[in-house]
Amino acid sequence: MTRLFSSLRARFLAAILIWVALGIGALWFSSVRLFSSHVEQQYHEELEVHVRELAELTVLDAAGNPRLSRPLSDPRYAVPLSGFYWQIGRPGYRSLKSPSMTRGALDEDVAHSPDILHRVENGPTGPTITYGFERAMPGGAPLHFVIATDERLLRAVIASFTRELSLWLSLLALALLASGLAIITLGFRPFNRLAARIAALRRGQADHIEGVFPDEIRQLVDPLNSYLARNAEIVERGRVAAGALAHSLRTPLAVVTDEAERLQQRGTESAAADVFLSESETMQRQIDYHLSRVRSGGSHAGMVGGVRLAAILPPLIAAMERCHPGKRFAATAAALDPAAPSLPMDAEDLSEILSNLLDNAGKWARSGITIDYRFDGAARRIAI
Repeated sequence: MTRLFSSLRARFLAAILIWVALGIGALWFSSVRLFSSHVEQQYHEELEVHVRELAELTVLDAAGNPRLSRPLSDPRYAVPLSGFYWQIGRPGYRSLKSPSMTRGALDEDVAHSPDILHRVENGPTGPTITYGFERAMPGGAPLHFVIATDERLLRAVIASFTRELSLWLSLLALALLASGLAIITLGFRPFNRLAARIAALRRGQADHIEGVFPDEIRQLVDPLNSYLARNAEIVERGRVAAGALAHSLRTPLAVVTDEAERLQQRGTESAAADVFLSESETMQRQIDYHLSRVRSGGSHAGMVGGVRLAAILPPLIAAMERCHPGKRFAATAAALDPAAPSLPMDAEDLSEILSNLLDNAGKWARSGITIDYRFDGAARRIAI
């Protein structure tokens, strides 16, 4: 889990997933509640309107039985078992029922008050939302008006809305997640390019970071390129200074060597001459070593750069042959092949490593030293 959330991409995806889940969930819950409340209120208002209409249309015949002057305005009360019912009752007289109520009867307990009341009662086809009230009649029994609608019809409307809402919100959630993934993918492309450029820099395929980057990443790339250029310039100046110093020492060293040879030829100060000659040879080896480093690495300045082994070896071999006369230094065709893969390291570092190895090999080898270069895929191996 810790490794998963170490990725910025995973963190952004998790944040988008949580935000979409919370947002869509809150939208679904609030929409269902709002729609349910609206539909229920609409049903209740319709029932109240219809029960008042029912009372207005009710008249008494000559026998005192209730009848309607005309049918209700809503035709659903005429469809058998439609779930929409009404009933008019009068104690001691025949009850009047809607044409839709082909069986059963409505409970008139809700219709014993002059105020309109409502409750959920059992109806001909299941639980019903029932409205009713009582109207007093002059010189006779009161009329009880009851009107009802099946509760299942209300629940069916809400369930249908909920199903459609869930479907569309699911599609919206998928669209939001897809757009979030696309935004993250596009947003991280500059970082992927930056990682590829840095990898090329480390492999020695580039000496600076190339490409067009957004302003936010450019603030990192520009200083880094400036640092690389400044570092390369410092390294180059150091190499030039080392080369200049080595060249400036060669003439004084040649004079000292000549004077030591004269002393040795005279024989008067042979011991001192031997010391001078020995130390002069040591100094000459160091000068040749640093000059070979300058010649081999001078054209490969940079923090990290690729270097061809074939460009490094010839001056090093020539310097080692002078430092170790009598020892044969040679390189295989693979080591001297200019088309061989480059080494992902700084030329100066490689030159220094090879100089130390070849110098040690020259001290301990019996007759000759051979340098070989082997490569397989990304692996590189120098054998001495």
